[in-house]
Amino acid sequence: MKYLLIMHVNPKIFDALTEAERDEIMNGHGEFMKTIQESGEMISTHALADPSNTSVVSTRGGVPAVTDGPYLEAKEYMGGYYLVDCETKERAVELAGMIPDTKVEGLAVEVRPVMFSAGSDM
Repeated sequence: MKYLLIMHVNPKIFDALTEAERDEIMNGHGEFMKTIQESGEMISTHALADPSNTSVVSTRGGVPAVTDGPYLEAKEYMGGYYLVDCETKERAVELAGMIPDTKVEGLAVEVRPVMFSAGSDM
């Protein structure tokens, strides 16, 4: 079963970390990627740009509209994800717990089953 491990970023929390703590998170991602590559569970991973670079496409009054910035005002945003293939949800939760972001209070990783896949990464 495929699972999306979605990293939720809270800029206030992340900005309050020391440079050493931020480095520890980044280095931890390298170790995590190596672990899930070696286990054969990694499909792909992507880090996303800051939400200030976002464009939102929608329809307003029957007319297509494109706006800049995030769709919703929120203190957290999706910073990136890992797409993994593992046997059980429990294993997906275990993998999520290995992502260094989960060691920082205020940051989180959401585990969501993938219901449909298409494309070369899947």
